[in-house]
Amino acid sequence: MHDLGVTFSRRQSKRHHHQSSPPLAAQDGHAQSQAPTVSAGRDIDEVVEISEGISDSEPKEDEQVVTASRTRVHGLKRSLSARHLSFISLGGTLGTGLFITAGTSLAMAGPGGALVSYAFLGGIVFFLMSSLGELATFMPISGSFNEYSSRFGDPAIGFALGWNYWFNYVCVAASELVAVGIIMRNYLPHVNGVVWSIISAAILLGLNLFSVRGYAEAEFWFAAIKVVTVTVFIVIGIIVAAGGLGGHTYGVENWKIESAPFHDGVPGVLATLVLTGYAFQGTEVVGIIAGEAADPIRTVPKAIRQVFWRILLFYVGCIFIIGLIIPHNDSSLVNASTDNIGQSPFTMVFSKAGLKPAADVMNAIILTTVLSAGNTCIYIATRTLWNLAMLGQAPAVFRKVTKSGIPLYSLGLSLGISTGVFLLSLIGSQVVYTWVLSLAGITGFVSWLGIAFSHIRFRGAYVRQGYDVNDLPYRSALYPFGPVLCLVVITVIVFGQGWPSFAGGTFHAKTFVTSYVSIPVMVALYLFWKLGKKSKWVRLDEADVLRDSIFDPTSSIYAPDRNSREVRDQNVLLASSQDSLASVATGFKFSTM
Repeated sequence: MHDLGVTFSRRQSKRHHHQSSPPLAAQDGHAQSQAPTVSAGRDIDEVVEISEGISDSEPKEDEQVVTASRTRVHGLKRSLSARHLSFISLGGTLGTGLFITAGTSLAMAGPGGALVSYAFLGGIVFFLMSSLGELATFMPISGSFNEYSSRFGDPAIGFALGWNYWFNYVCVAASELVAVGIIMRNYLPHVNGVVWSIISAAILLGLNLFSVRGYAEAEFWFAAIKVVTVTVFIVIGIIVAAGGLGGHTYGVENWKIESAPFHDGVPGVLATLVLTGYAFQGTEVVGIIAGEAADPIRTVPKAIRQVFWRILLFYVGCIFIIGLIIPHNDSSLVNASTDNIGQSPFTMVFSKAGLKPAADVMNAIILTTVLSAGNTCIYIATRTLWNLAMLGQAPAVFRKVTKSGIPLYSLGLSLGISTGVFLLSLIGSQVVYTWVLSLAGITGFVSWLGIAFSHIRFRGAYVRQGYDVNDLPYRSALYPFGPVLCLVVITVIVFGQGWPSFAGGTFHAKTFVTSYVSIPVMVALYLFWKLGKKSKWVRLDEADVLRDSIFDPTSSIYAPDRNSREVRDQNVLLASSQDSLASVATGFKFSTM
């Protein structure tokens, strides 16, 4: 697949010789082309083999097959609507990180400290999503993070990021399967939780097996449930804090109790940043689904712009409400878990409002949240593995897709490994399971670093090669300040998360290893590809900024009117042609006199 990119890059240098090719358009949510389409029985691997055989000579009939394959994003289909992207981006990160562990942040830092932690890291996530929005709108690729790093940095970086990202979401999906079994014990205690976990795995398979719309529709309704829950929580929380429900007016009294509002000061705020970061992880899913969006130029920026309001209303708003009503020294805050939903800060606030069945309601909501998280994890893992295969960084079999655009083998391996990791939780005291999860510990943060890094490199290559920043359909906020700040802060979090292993003057070896074990794994993956394939650092003036972008004539999202450089070059070429014709005409005139 690496050769496919090289072949296509070479053809790009001759794009003006092929300018007569008809433009591509998206119709009915599916990428279509006026070029001849791939026959129904043709496998995507055949398309890849054909493309590798194309030379730099005259355009051939087979080259049109490559064009047709690219209009379907190499076999995937652009069928996700604006409604899907909006709700998936709106509710995609609302999960157990907020519903359950928000109380731990409040206990560690106090109401003011937790609020600062969520607001500060929310700002970082906003800049991060702004960077991703610029990349994903200009170049919407499914499983994009590792490809951006490979294309604008070093293929070895993309290889390490991609496989770590895949393994992270495989492990998170496994933990969600475990959580389903625990939650269902509250309803049917006599049924083994493993049964419910296996049923959940079958549901996730069904949602992802037939079409990308199956995943998207499920996520739309899951997100709707979570958005309604948070909205109702905020409204009821305000009424409770004001004394309208529960018979007590809280006001800001919990901000004045012992060691509040900033419990443990700056160290308390710093300690919560890792927890807060885990709550925000998954926001980047919009960059993955952009590769299958019907109209990414319009829908991706809209989804990205919602990030700011989502952070402000849902995360910061919820933490503020919780801090008003529940004192930070309430021992229940640190006891919340999937098997103890009654101690969730959301349940506690609903209970103080006099809503007796609050625990049962939250159990049901947490169950849908867990299924939503598992659904998204399997989708992300499947597309990431597919993209690795398309780049030649995973076995070629994983780039095969069905007629409905599903990477079937990638889906099978991803869900299979997730189920296998889940089964490890049934062995002994879960020691092996815990260590496997530790391997994926900081991968989400490392992926964020990859996004910021790729954005800086992309913008540098884009400008270096003479393209106009004003032509970008979406530009990130406060560039380059935003991505640089993200790099600095996330690096501090990655390397500072293990500080509790040194706290109190005693070194805790287990805490230290579980905090940092994924770093040497990632370094090993990087060196494996770097030394094995002898990959080179990509120069900015040689980076491929065109392939699969809105400036790519063979892309289903080709927008020639946006590329002012191409228009300028064509005008220069036209003027040169006119001058040449004028010279010939003048010469002919004098020769006939």
